[in-house]
Amino acid sequence: MTAEAREAGAQEDPASDGERPLDIALLTYKGNPFCGGQGVYVRHLSRELARLGHRVEVIGSQPYPILDEGYGTLRLTELPSLDLYRQPDPFRTPGRGEYRDWIDALEVATMWTGGFPEPLTFSLRARRHLRARRGEFDVVHDNQTLGYGLLGDIGAPLVTTIHHPITVDRQLELDAAEGWQRRYSVRRWYAFTRMQKRVARRLPSVLTVSGTSRQEIVDHLGVRDDRMHVVHIGADTDLFSPNSAVAQVPGRIVTTSSADVPLKGLVFLVEALAKVRTEHPAAHLVVVGKRPEEGPVAAAIERYGLEGAVDFVKGISDGELVDLIRSAEVACVPSLYEGFSLPAAEAMATGTPLVATTGGAIPEVAGRDGETCLAVPPGDAGALAAGLGRLLGDRELRVRLGRAGRERVLRHFTWARAAEGTVAHYREAIARAAGLSRSAAGLSRSAAGPGRSAAQTPGRSAASPSASAAAHMVAPAAPATVAGVSSESRATC
Repeated sequence: MTAEAREAGAQEDPASDGERPLDIALLTYKGNPFCGGQGVYVRHLSRELARLGHRVEVIGSQPYPILDEGYGTLRLTELPSLDLYRQPDPFRTPGRGEYRDWIDALEVATMWTGGFPEPLTFSLRARRHLRARRGEFDVVHDNQTLGYGLLGDIGAPLVTTIHHPITVDRQLELDAAEGWQRRYSVRRWYAFTRMQKRVARRLPSVLTVSGTSRQEIVDHLGVRDDRMHVVHIGADTDLFSPNSAVAQVPGRIVTTSSADVPLKGLVFLVEALAKVRTEHPAAHLVVVGKRPEEGPVAAAIERYGLEGAVDFVKGISDGELVDLIRSAEVACVPSLYEGFSLPAAEAMATGTPLVATTGGAIPEVAGRDGETCLAVPPGDAGALAAGLGRLLGDRELRVRLGRAGRERVLRHFTWARAAEGTVAHYREAIARAAGLSRSAAGLSRSAAGPGRSAAQTPGRSAASPSASAAAHMVAPAAPATVAGVSSESRATC
């Protein structure tokens, strides 16, 4: 419904909570669900918001979001970047005719100097786009961009999701970096996190996906605790469900790893597999992700002679992914840290028994050791091997943990619950911004004095500040260090 229709009082069916349906702008600077957790989050949340009766416009850059079809109130608006990291030519230099404006020039210059420009440049493009469409949206929901362009007046109240502080990723990569040149490269790549910390501290409403992430965002980014809200995400439990018709493959272990980075802990799982195969020769690993041609994982596969026992798959459909997980005797999340862990929730939803580390928020999802999963310390290949071997050798335990894991996800971690919780915070943000706007208007009238309107007062506009601008008037900037976001993914682009 247009802003004009709303102002005219046109009748419309209420949303599922009995209130007026919302017009939502959902921003994502990297949105393909096969390229990372950001895309998975946007795809499933947007669908469930539409199911609740709201109008959702996903505004994203390359790789563009993939949205579920069949929802008339769900649409995609492409906000193109220069797509500098696309395959098969990542870190490409654009042709002269590709440059459209100064933001494009900034994007290329940042890449040339070793930085990652997309959070900043997307935020600047989004700001321009949203201001041009002022009045069309009730709320803007930013999915972890945290760019300067989203501060101040963007035409509607802002709600932001931060999955977890990327300081964790940055430190793990620095710890694993060899030589000063590699460490310098890592620091330069993560330079954008200084901006993200500055922005995070000024946000009026921040959603995150776990209690662990909430505390780390407060501690690492300096976001005020009263501005933080936990809304658990989850699995599509209709899609990720048990199916006895899918035959289990003896010895199969499945995991998801977006990249050969220390955070994902894949190298420890490869080492654990080598140990497990001494007692379970049929044990083999299927990794949902891109095969690394070099690096620690590739080296470990060669060192332990596992070339025929580790397979990588990428670009598979949802149905193929679900059947792959169903076919495994064991699912594994070997990460050193996660802000949530969608792969854990999805595996549990299929009834596949899980071995998971206790890194970050994984225990919040996976539950207690021996009840809904087997839990092991992060970075411990021996403990991983023990857990995997125990499950592979005990069918009764696999069945019990698989059933309990599914029940846990149904109780706590579904996208329908996530959407309902998110809408509640949208309405709070809208009400808060409206109250601030009225307060600002009252102050303006008071400053104008008796008998004078705000329009007659020098230096004041007759129009009251927008709700978003008023909200930021009470959120001063703060010093900067490092911040950011990251999450699980099914495969690299």
